[in-house]
Amino acid sequence: MSESQRWFLLAIGLVLVGLVYLLAPILTPFLAASILAYIGDPIADKLEARGMTRTLSVVTVFSVLTLVLLILLLILIPSVQGQVKLLISHIPRYIAWLQEQGLPALGTLLGYAEEEFGVGELKSYLGDMQGAGGALGKLLALLGHSGQTLLHWVANLTLIPVVTFYMLRDWDLIVARVQELLPRYLEPRITRLARESDEVLGAFFRGQLLVMLALGTLYSIGLAMVGLDLSLLIGMLAGLVSFVPYLGAITGILVAGLAAIMQFHDLLHLVLVALVFGVGQAVEGMLLTPLLVGEKIGLHPVAVLFAVLAGGQLFGFFGILLALPVAAVVMVLLRYAHQRYRHSELYGEGCDEQG
Repeated sequence: MSESQRWFLLAIGLVLVGLVYLLAPILTPFLAASILAYIGDPIADKLEARGMTRTLSVVTVFSVLTLVLLILLLILIPSVQGQVKLLISHIPRYIAWLQEQGLPALGTLLGYAEEEFGVGELKSYLGDMQGAGGALGKLLALLGHSGQTLLHWVANLTLIPVVTFYMLRDWDLIVARVQELLPRYLEPRITRLARESDEVLGAFFRGQLLVMLALGTLYSIGLAMVGLDLSLLIGMLAGLVSFVPYLGAITGILVAGLAAIMQFHDLLHLVLVALVFGVGQAVEGMLLTPLLVGEKIGLHPVAVLFAVLAGGQLFGFFGILLALPVAAVVMVLLRYAHQRYRHSELYGEGCDEQG
């Protein structure tokens, strides 16, 4: 590769990054649609291989995806809305429990007086929060009923299925056109790296997302059997963050354990909560992950967590959606760079000097 070609590729890369940064607020529905089309394309390809036309196979896959999403939304939205209202109504009780029992017990457990531990200041802060509950509730209601925000969400939700359909229909054509634009001297290498990235992303999106949904359902049912009021909210939260091994269980135990103590005031329900998440981890390790994901998806849990947090910090919700595809490509590129280094003269000379 010549010097001018390197500078040209660097300039193209910087322009693309700049455009993504500037257009991030309006690119979110397009990226969400691309992810859905990416997930559905292999199924459409299989239907097409069995004799269906591309349009008919896309309509079939799109209809199934739409039906599944609608069922999930119709089931989850009313339940989650009810639990959010329940949580808001319980906030004064939770604050009172923290003031009267939780914080003093924590100070005693750690061996600090309230003044040394800062319990008094924290109590005062919680009291201010409780007193400002009316103003906070009005602010949240104002934000929730903002016409501009509502219009923005409606526009995005309307745009996603439309873009998904057309991207799913033309997915193979889009990939072929992009491949044609690649410089010929780079095309074989980029194609191989793209194929490796596809294997990593395919394992995650088509497997790990099902694991997250299954764990969220399992945790929610288990916590409901325990009798926890916020079972669905906490269970889905734990399932949502379970893309990082053990993070979902740890988060769920902490949040559900605290909710159980505030609701039941005994250790029995705390043990039952831990049992629910222990069973969930066993089911995930022995059944869900081997069956749906496989032994390795190629993305280290720490890399996944860092990518999601960094993407959210830099680009907001768009960055969260973009994080995993970028992380998969970066991991493939790092493995490729490591392989090239191992076969380079620099690595060989280093080995000779150490020997």
